[in-house]
Amino acid sequence: MGSPVSNKAPSGERISFPSLRRQMVEHHIAARGVRDELVLDAMRKVPRELFVPEKLREFAYEDAPLPIAGEQTISQPYIVAFMIEALLLKGNEKVLEIGAGSGYAAAVLSEIAADVYTVERLGPLAERAAALLAELGYDNVHVLHGDGTKGWREHAPYDAIVVAAGGPQVPEALKRQLKIGGRLVIPIGADFRGQELVRVTRISADEYRDEDIADVRFVPLIGEEG
Repeated sequence: MGSPVSNKAPSGERISFPSLRRQMVEHHIAARGVRDELVLDAMRKVPRELFVPEKLREFAYEDAPLPIAGEQTISQPYIVAFMIEALLLKGNEKVLEIGAGSGYAAAVLSEIAADVYTVERLGPLAERAAALLAELGYDNVHVLHGDGTKGWREHAPYDAIVVAAGGPQVPEALKRQLKIGGRLVIPIGADFRGQELVRVTRISADEYRDEDIADVRFVPLIGEEG
């Protein structure tokens, strides 16, 4: 897995992406309460600048979402870290992500989990994410072009599921694909301008526990159960 040591801003100044990455983790993530060292280490490793459009690379380590192809966005780094921390990963899990986007969050997850399965409904985004992840050596990430609200049943059950889009309720298909004891983190709300980030823990075959953990704003979850 590699990343360029530096690049040039439009002004001609050199940009040290590794330095900006360390500062981002320190000031925008750890300082805001993310404590899980597995998450912080993963955020320090993944070259976010390679997952955003080239013309926006100088902004890659600002704590803000950025536009990517298909009228989609790459989430702000803090939210990526917060949601992954909420999955309570210990390492070596099998994780399902809904909404691959550019592949950035899947790359972060891959630094912690044994296998990451990520579903993206937009074909061009799925192809680009798969190609970039492979090029960077994230060979434990598997990308599917499909309806994320249906999950990826072939590889279920999952230790953890994370959904990078907001829906009116938790898709039943995703709940069924959780292992007993597994955690699902998803934004819930009918209004995309404001949603509640919810952690669902599967207690038994037919029992789930829900926790509200943050107020968030995500693009709508689109699909059969979105």
